[in-house]
Amino acid sequence: MALQLARLPGGRLPPPPQEQAAPFAAASEEGAAGPGGGAEGRGAEAGLASKMAPAVRGLKRLVWQKLKSSVFDDCRKEEEWKIILLDDYTTKLLSQCCKMTDLLAEGITVVENVYKTREPVPHMKAIYLITPTKKSVDGLIDDFITKSSSRYKAAYVYFTDFCPDHLFNKIKSSCAKSIRRCKEINISFFPCESQVFTLNVPDAFYRCYSPALEKTKDKDAVMQVMAEQIVTLCATLDENPGVRYKRGPSDKASKLAQLVEENLENYYKTDEKSQIKAKTHSQLIIIDRGFDPVSTVLHELTFQAMAYDLLPIENDTYKYKTEGLAGKEREAILEEDDELWVKIRHKHIADVIEEIPKLLKEVSSKRKATEGKLSISALAQLMKKMPHYRKEISRQVVHLNIAEDCMNKFKSNIERLCKTEQDLALGTDAEGQKVKDPMRVLLPVLLNKSHESYDKIRAILLYIFSTNGTTQENLDKLIQNVQIESDSDMIRNWKYLDVPVISSSAAQQHKHPRRDRSSEETFQLSRWTPVIKDVMEDAIENKLDSKDWPYCSQCPPTWNGSGAVSARQKPKASYQDERKSSARLIIFVIGGITYSEMRSAYEVSQVYKSCEVVIGSTHILTPKKLLDEVKSLSKPKDMACIKDE
Repeated sequence: MALQLARLPGGRLPPPPQEQAAPFAAASEEGAAGPGGGAEGRGAEAGLASKMAPAVRGLKRLVWQKLKSSVFDDCRKEEEWKIILLDDYTTKLLSQCCKMTDLLAEGITVVENVYKTREPVPHMKAIYLITPTKKSVDGLIDDFITKSSSRYKAAYVYFTDFCPDHLFNKIKSSCAKSIRRCKEINISFFPCESQVFTLNVPDAFYRCYSPALEKTKDKDAVMQVMAEQIVTLCATLDENPGVRYKRGPSDKASKLAQLVEENLENYYKTDEKSQIKAKTHSQLIIIDRGFDPVSTVLHELTFQAMAYDLLPIENDTYKYKTEGLAGKEREAILEEDDELWVKIRHKHIADVIEEIPKLLKEVSSKRKATEGKLSISALAQLMKKMPHYRKEISRQVVHLNIAEDCMNKFKSNIERLCKTEQDLALGTDAEGQKVKDPMRVLLPVLLNKSHESYDKIRAILLYIFSTNGTTQENLDKLIQNVQIESDSDMIRNWKYLDVPVISSSAAQQHKHPRRDRSSEETFQLSRWTPVIKDVMEDAIENKLDSKDWPYCSQCPPTWNGSGAVSARQKPKASYQDERKSSARLIIFVIGGITYSEMRSAYEVSQVYKSCEVVIGSTHILTPKKLLDEVKSLSKPKDMACIKDE
């Protein structure tokens, strides 16, 4: 192990919770070829079949249970098969919480895209699980223009969210006689992981932070859409949380928090006297992305965060080539259905590259099929000899490939960057000595010609964040000397997130007080802890200052005033019992969350067993994508108002 990956002394945090997931099973040929299953339908089915099964616990399971009770149980009839029509949002939603075999069990034999032309199946009924948008509603109406030319026998319509009156009236006047059900099920978010969610807001970062939209109706509309979608998350969790926010130079967090509170009140009204459901033992904390810019640009060395930063993983899909002369390109989906992925995704890369070979040797030792050091080519032979372990070995091989790809990138360039980044982020070196001259720490990175422009920009940003801004003259020199003039907006545009780029007396940023983590074991190149983890722990222990973190409403004592001690001592119950009796902390970040912040939610939930932390945002960030988004903020972008999309 390289010296730089050595651990620093201290007590080690427990690993994040392991989740048991159902084994992957693709849709059967028979199930995928129901009546009317044209190319479009088969494509939609393939997308679902290739994605994950419901996680045994967490958001994915809750969403699937709600879909079953609100949609499939609602229109169930014995021995009757149905077609389901989806739009882009609901296709992604279903792919994240079920597979084709689950739909078959609910009486669904064909999956179709509501936007596309389809063969009529007039003897079958159709379920429309769609968003209340003009495009999706038009797709529904087109299927029932006249009774004689209707594509299906009848329609059961389920909107993910509130359907505007003008669209509802359009349906009513066009095809009301063909509709047996029309309901709103209130699921307008994506359950990305068991404790992670995102919203359905196109161009979310630009809409939230572009100065071009600062005083437009679209900015207010975006806030309203986000609030409505967050409330559907709360409804799915059966929570009416106390809502609070981080006070800051921008009013985005306070505005969104107020809108969420108003929408919660409207949702939970129980009678004409406007009495609402009592606040549950939960908190929802809303934070602006500029609250912790450091965590967005640091190179992370935990497995999931490192892989998504350094490797070309798109839509959770990792592509790799098998060894040998006829090496084929293969794809692997990184999902919670894979127990090994859940087990190792939050571990440090140094632990991962030790653990996977051990697991592979355990499997091979069962048959003594190989001897000595295991290579990927040897493992390919092992799979041929041991078909019973094929799935187990193939998953281990995938993760070994990912780990090796990450380490190759790390050793070639990233290793030298990480010490600089950690020293700048923390203001101290690995020995705890204060960094007296941040510029002297930064310069070797800027002068190294082997570092990419993106990495140099990330280092410059960490320097600026650590010094709470720099002078205009110094910034211009840095940009000119590093020759990044064309990408300079990746640095300058952080001002739109209320992060000081140019220092001034007015630009002093109030930073959240950091927790003492000197007793925790860590690695020299992974000393930084996301600020949001401190916020989670402080919230659970009732340590957040109400001046900096005000409530939008009265909130009952969420954690029974007992803080961490009783939380840690509470005996472990079953998941369902635990969730009924314990509290939830929901964190929402406007403008994206990082994989390290997602990891924090699992780590904190594991330590404070009486509280489950759920984290979400408009989207999930990687450093490169974020810098591209920051750069685009100052450029005009032609887009429709979000309410019209």
